[in-house]
Amino acid sequence: HLPSGTPDALVCQFEAIRDEWLRSGIDTVVVIGIGGSYLGAKCAIEALSHAFQSRLGRKEGGMDVVFAGNNLSEDYLAELLDLMLRRSVAAVVISKSGTTTEPAVAFRLVKNFIEDRYGKDEAARRIVAVTDKAKGALKKLSDTEGYRTFVIEDNVGGRFSVLTPVGLLPIMLAGYDVRAMLEGAREAEKACSSASKDNPAIQYAAMRNLLYSKGYKIELLVSFNPKLTYLGEWWKQLFGESEGKDGKGIFPASANFTTDLHSMGQYIQDGERILIETTVSVENSNRKLMINTDPDNLDGLNFIASRRVEECNRMAELGTRLAHMDGGVPQMQLLIERIDEFNLGSMFYFFEMSCGISAYILGVNPFNQPGVEAYKKNMFALLGKPGYEEEAALLRERLEKMKKA
Repeated sequence: HLPSGTPDALVCQFEAIRDEWLRSGIDTVVVIGIGGSYLGAKCAIEALSHAFQSRLGRKEGGMDVVFAGNNLSEDYLAELLDLMLRRSVAAVVISKSGTTTEPAVAFRLVKNFIEDRYGKDEAARRIVAVTDKAKGALKKLSDTEGYRTFVIEDNVGGRFSVLTPVGLLPIMLAGYDVRAMLEGAREAEKACSSASKDNPAIQYAAMRNLLYSKGYKIELLVSFNPKLTYLGEWWKQLFGESEGKDGKGIFPASANFTTDLHSMGQYIQDGERILIETTVSVENSNRKLMINTDPDNLDGLNFIASRRVEECNRMAELGTRLAHMDGGVPQMQLLIERIDEFNLGSMFYFFEMSCGISAYILGVNPFNQPGVEAYKKNMFALLGKPGYEEEAALLRERLEKMKKA
């Protein structure tokens, strides 16, 4: 039962690893995972961090958390190793099986680097695995090498795992308050657990399905704060992988305003009427900044002098929502008090619960992802994996025809 069943003893274990690694001089943690095994942590850390944290240095009380295993870019992985040469590093590898290609490739490289640099005994202290409790290649390797491990429960899929060790451990290592995050999630759990029509998760799930039945096929999750950019990435994976099956499902997209109003704003306002817009509104900024007066007033903006930038952003949000409503784009809004651990935890739980309800209304299983296997089979065949010889021949024949077309 998440998050109400998450024991504080688990959080204490995360703290112990963080404090041990800080004492030993580790300044950088490579978190290896793909999909839900990294997006929740990435979302939270990006939202909570100073916008220029990478240039200011690591947060006090935390380590610099970087991510790998979410792509197969040779450039990215080589540049990660460049960074690791200049840092004192540890790694958290997250995979239920240990055989998913992208994280497995990254872990091979990172593990080899850490062992070569620090030796196998010290590497065992610098590597933590989050994996299955009893089976799989990563569990077997962890037992053999003596890595500390945390469990991904059998009934928790990756995209629903941010409030488990999958997300909480990296967030803790970055120096953020996961207890506050869990408290926010528990508050949302209370609000979203009733069968009442006032349940916000039911309201959101019902409304998006009603709009889908009326021909609205794309939902655009928007925010007016760049700190929430990766909330959109996490949300897209959550809903896309849960609902996009059996020829059904709202296509999840995201945008960050006002930036994307200067690229996608025209389509949203005047394009095909297939969009739903859901805005994550933040009531209060964490910082205050006033706009100064300019004696020359060449930009004509002295009428907003001595007002907060936040007020301008809020009026831009209200004006945008009204304009898009006038343009025939149905509007939904999720309001949070501010961007902090408590409110992120609340949003994580709200969207996860809403997603499950929405998928069942749609008539699909939110907890499987059969379509993800198609590209993997083709990739394995083209790479020459044993047992895929027949498929490889057929695929190469198709590729030759495509070249000639």
